[in-house]
Amino acid sequence: IVLFPALIRRQSFVISRNYFSQFCKLIGQKVVSELPKMGSALENYVNQVRTLSASGSYRELAEELPESLSLLARNWSILDNVLETLDMQQHSLGVLYVLLAKLHSASTANPEPVQLIQLMRDFVQRNNNEQLRYAVCAFYETCHLFTEFVVQKNLSILGIRIISRAIDQIRQLETQLTPIHADLCLLSLKAKNFSVVLPYLDADITDISTVAAECKTQQQQQSQHADANNDAKYFLLYFYYGGMIYTAVKNYERALYFFEVCITTPAMAMSHIMLEAYKKFLMVSLIVEGKIAYIPKNTQVIGRFMKPMANHYHDLVNVYANSSSEELRIIILKYSEAFTRDNNMGLAKQVATSLYKRNIQRLTKTFLTLSLSDVASRVQLASAVEAERYILNMIKSGEIYASINQKDGMVLFKDDPEKYNSPEMFLNVQNNITHVLDQVRQINKMEEEIILNPMYVKKALGSQDDDLTSQHPKTFSGDPTD
Repeated sequence: IVLFPALIRRQSFVISRNYFSQFCKLIGQKVVSELPKMGSALENYVNQVRTLSASGSYRELAEELPESLSLLARNWSILDNVLETLDMQQHSLGVLYVLLAKLHSASTANPEPVQLIQLMRDFVQRNNNEQLRYAVCAFYETCHLFTEFVVQKNLSILGIRIISRAIDQIRQLETQLTPIHADLCLLSLKAKNFSVVLPYLDADITDISTVAAECKTQQQQQSQHADANNDAKYFLLYFYYGGMIYTAVKNYERALYFFEVCITTPAMAMSHIMLEAYKKFLMVSLIVEGKIAYIPKNTQVIGRFMKPMANHYHDLVNVYANSSSEELRIIILKYSEAFTRDNNMGLAKQVATSLYKRNIQRLTKTFLTLSLSDVASRVQLASAVEAERYILNMIKSGEIYASINQKDGMVLFKDDPEKYNSPEMFLNVQNNITHVLDQVRQINKMEEEIILNPMYVKKALGSQDDDLTSQHPKTFSGDPTD
C-alpha cells in the first residue's frame, strides 16, 4: 500500500511500460491477497482480548499478548481501527499492547504527535490498574518509548503530567522507586519545569521496583522487552537527573546526596552515567563544603576509572583549595572547552561564585568593619559595587549577618541573631525530631525484613558453615600421600 504510489511516481522509462504494468499488477494482487490475512489476524487479536478480559483471565492474556506485538507493529496503519473496538477500562491489556506497537513504529510511521500524546493521556487516566499489574514490563517499556518520542518532538512539557500519573498508578508505595521515575526527571529537565517532579525527588526511597523482578514469572515478556536488563541504567539515571534538578533549583545539599548515591552504587565496571555524575559531584562538593565531600572507601570504581578521566575537575578542586579567585578564574578559562563539552560551564561559574562568598565569610571571622573597596580587594572582586552586590545577596539568603552604611561605604559584620528560643524554632526542632524518629522506625522495619528474608538466612547460614569447615581439618580415607 505504501510502496505502490511511490512506484507510480518514480516510474522510469528505462523499462518498458508493459513490464512495469505487469509488475504493478502482481504487487496489487499480492496486497489484496494479504489484506484478508492481516484483517483476520487483527480480528483474532481483538477476539482474544475481549474473550479473556471478559472471563477475568488477565494472567493468561498477559502471557499471550507479547506474541502479538510484531503483528501489531507491522499493521500500524490500521491500529486505530483496533482501538475503536476495544474499551480502555475493560480491555486495558489489549490497548496497552496496541499503544506499545504504535510507539515501536513511531520512527517509521511518523504519527501525528498530538494524537499519540492524547492517546497516552487517555490511557493513563482511564485504564484498569488491576490489569496493568499483570503487564508491568510492557507498561514500563511503553512509558520509556513515549518519553523518547516527546523528547524527540520537543514536546517534553506535554509528557510530564502523563508520566507522573503513570508513576502514581504503577507504584505500590509513595516511597517506591520505579524505572519510569527517570523518565519523569528527564522530561522535567528538558522542559525546565520542576514543580511536578520535586515531590517525587523529596520522598526518601525505601523500596525499588525493577523490571527484572516484575518479569521473573513472565518469561515470554522478559524475552520480549529489552528493558528487563536495564534496571541499573534507570536507577543511575534517576539519581543523576535528580542531582541535576536539585542543582538547577540551587538545593546543593540534596544534589550532592543524589550524585553521591549515583557514584557509590556497587559496580564491577564504570558507567558513563556514573562518570558524568562524578564530575558534577566534585563541583557541587566545592559549593557545599569547599572541598571534596567524603566518599566511602569501598567504591573502588572511583579510584580505578573515574579519577583518571576527570583530571580537569581535580585541577579545579586543587586550585579552589588555594582560595584564590583569580587562579580559579584562570583554570576555568583554561578548561572552558572541556567544561562546555560536558555541559558543566554553568556549574563552573557557580563554583567561582561560591569561592567569592566563602572568602567573604572568612572576613566575618576576622573583621568587625571593612570598607566595600577593602572587601573587593581581599576577595579579588572587580569593584566595590560588585562587592556590595555579593554582600547584599548573602545577607538576604542568611549566609552572613551584616549591614552596609551607604553613606561612607562601610560594612558592619554581626553575629547570628538567632537565640533558639522562639516558637518557630521550637516547632522546627520538633519537626526534625519527628522526621528522625520516622527514619529510625523505617530502618528497623527494613532490617527486620532483611533478617527474616529466606535468601538472607540461607546465605548467612551457608557462610557460617564455611567458617566452621575452615576451622577443622578435613579427614580423608586412604593413603594421605595420594
